[in-house]
This record gives sequence, C-alpha cells and structure tokens, in this order.
Amino acid sequence: MSTGTTIGVIVVVLVVLAAIAVLLKFLMQRKRLRSKFGPEYERALEHNGSRMAAERELTEREREHSKLELRTLDPATRDNYTRNWTQVQERFVDEPTEAVGQADRLVTDLMAERGYPTEGYERREKLLSVEHSRTLEHYRNAHSITERQERGEATTEDLRTAMVHYRTVFEDLLGDHREGARS
Repeated sequence: MSTGTTIGVIVVVLVVLAAIAVLLKFLMQRKRLRSKFGPEYERALEHNGSRMAAERELTEREREHSKLELRTLDPATRDNYTRNWTQVQERFVDEPTEAVGQADRLVTDLMAERGYPTEGYERREKLLSVEHSRTLEHYRNAHSITERQERGEATTEDLRTAMVHYRTVFEDLLGDHREGARS
C-alpha cells in the first residue's frame, strides 16, 4: 500500500471516528436533557417546533440557572415558612380568594428566599424548570387559576385546586433535596 493510500485511509477513519464521537455526544446530551426536564422537554419540543431549538432553549435555561446564587433554608426559616403556609391554608375556609392570593405571594417569597428571581412569571417558570420540573405544571395551573380569580372567573372549587397546586410547589421549594444548593 502506498503512503498516500495509507494516509487517505487514516484520514477517513479519523473523520468517521470524529463523526461518531459528535453523534454520541449529541445523543447523550439529548438523553440528559430529557431525563432532567421530564415533561418539560416535550413541552419545549412542542413549543419550539424542532428538537434542536428545544434543546438549545433548555440548555440556555440551564446556563441562566447556573448563574443564580441559590441557597438552602436554615431550619428556623423553613419552620417559619411552614407556619405561614399553615395559616394560609386555615384562612382558605373563611376567605378562599384572599388565601389563594396569599399562597401565590408566599410561594413567590419562598422563591426569592431560595435565590430565584421573582420578576416576571415567564422567567420564574423557566428557571424553576431546571430543578423543579416535576412540580412545574402545578405552578402553571395554580398561576392560571390565580389569573382567572383576578378576573372574577374562578369558582371556589377552582380556588381549592389552586391551593393544592401551590402546596405541591411550596413543598418542593421548601424541601432540601437539591444537591447543587449553595449556602
């Protein structure tokens, strides 16, 4: 075999190996995003219309999320939030509309305490999706009901459902299950 042929074969093999490496990296990234974001991956896919655009968006969410100064809660702060939540739930019996508004504010305050930005619902939603994707749909549903309540369109049963959704999000944010929290 001539030197030129040998070099040609080596170049082809290297190109094929590089292509395989890129493909494997791409597939591993997809699997990681799918696993991390769960149903949010499918939602991003539906919203963006293409897998590449959805994965770019989710990767950007991760990048923005990594810039946050997230904090764990000390036991006293956690207990205080738990007491406040109990009071909000108790208030629901007599004043469901006010209680749902308080639940929304308490969840937002808890987000701020943990280090999440609280301006703009869409931004909160996207940043929460990175570590709280399993409860994100609860947050969306509660927010939707709260908006309907503000327009006077929510029933008492809707408000009860909102409280259940807010409680799920509250408990997820209150928990200390996150490995990446920075004190």
